Amino acid sequence: MVETDIPARLDRLRWGRFHLLVAVALGITWVLDGLEVTITGSIAGALKSSPVLHLTDAEVGLAGSLYLVGAVVGALFFGWLTDRLGRKKLFTITLGLYLLATAATAFSFDFWSFVLFRALTGAGIGGEYAAINSAIQELVPARYRGHTDLVINGSFWIGAALGALGAVALLDTSWVSPEIGWRLTFGLGAILGLGVLLLRRYIPESPRWLMLHGRIAEAEAIMGDIERRLGTPVATEPPVKLRLRPRTLRMADVARTLFHDYPRRTVLGVVLMATQAFFYNAIFFTYALVLGRFYGVADAEVGLYLLPFAAGNFLGPLLLGRLFDTIGRRAMIATTYALSGGLLAVTAWMFVNGWLDARTQTMAWSVVFFFASAAASSAYLTVSESFPLELRALAIALFYAFGTAIGGVAGPWLFGALIGTGERVSIGWGYALGAVLMVVGAMAALWLGIAAERKPLEDVATPLSRE
Repeated sequence: MVETDIPARLDRLRWGRFHLLVAVALGITWVLDGLEVTITGSIAGALKSSPVLHLTDAEVGLAGSLYLVGAVVGALFFGWLTDRLGRKKLFTITLGLYLLATAATAFSFDFWSFVLFRALTGAGIGGEYAAINSAIQELVPARYRGHTDLVINGSFWIGAALGALGAVALLDTSWVSPEIGWRLTFGLGAILGLGVLLLRRYIPESPRWLMLHGRIAEAEAIMGDIERRLGTPVATEPPVKLRLRPRTLRMADVARTLFHDYPRRTVLGVVLMATQAFFYNAIFFTYALVLGRFYGVADAEVGLYLLPFAAGNFLGPLLLGRLFDTIGRRAMIATTYALSGGLLAVTAWMFVNGWLDARTQTMAWSVVFFFASAAASSAYLTVSESFPLELRALAIALFYAFGTAIGGVAGPWLFGALIGTGERVSIGWGYALGAVLMVVGAMAALWLGIAAERKPLEDVATPLSRE
């Protein structure tokens, strides 16, 4: 039996440089993911015209799907290890895997080597999601948790913008050949990731994870260092103590927690993750194909059209994030999901009738994803704070895997095939399906949502080891 006040002490801290370091060093995962996804989308034309790879539209979509398959497998495997071995060990290992795999992609020699390296890259990113989300949730005070989580997830689009600009520069045939240009684009992620690997040396292990494993002395040492760095806490009253009996997590505990103790939260997590995964991956992985086939946008210019799209996606969580901590989770999740679906339906109708050109199509998508980005980020927020600390990383991995497998893997392949038909109506039906799914997500949030705003993690879901 151990007694500790670490969770309460973490939640009463003022926001400071330590939290900013956590947000930057760990949140960079989403920047890297955005970079990878955007690069693949932006260079779709170059991959099809490559004399070595010579991919078809369907193969470009399949490569995107296999990237997500790798992410699913990586999330499950590394998520399980994160709860067993610790947050810090795993967010170092997964970033190392990402670095090696994305660098190897630059040396792809045929379609199968390309998709293999993309799958390994996805495995690194998927593992990062579990390790990073759990660490951020456990280190950021409760009153900042919603906004911080949404902004960090939204930083995916900073990576998207970097990928778009990098693709524009490296696909410029005036100074580099197309075959070399698309290979150099994958070096961007490796360079950025290497710098982050060095920065993460200064991020400590989660004190919450240490206390759950009975390592109170280590947790107290880290907690004391954080408090010295941040100064006087917001609250002055003595922090509430928890009594814990450290235990080994078994798969039976996981099953009982998900399906017996919190079945409504389990259904909500699956629905939110699956609907946003289909909505996002189906459209974003085929973004460049639509611009090229229907609007005649040159391969080297696709990145320029991604910039306003990326801006809308980042500004959504940035500007709407605080409302998730003030108005509340349920109302904001339902609102952003419903608006995303409704606006996509209107955009689909305009696309089918030929009322848009490349610029207005980009503007319409930017507005749609201003809300969709906040909605998708809130799905990750929901699954990462709704379950006990002992299985936090594994729960994130499971819901990410289920959602991506159900909604994400099929999306790029389906839309790649629809675009290959050259028929606007066919693609319009695909957009309509994505819109309906987001409305389903909104209804699930209203029915099953929980009021987790500004509450300690231990109050949202009681630790399994709590006495």
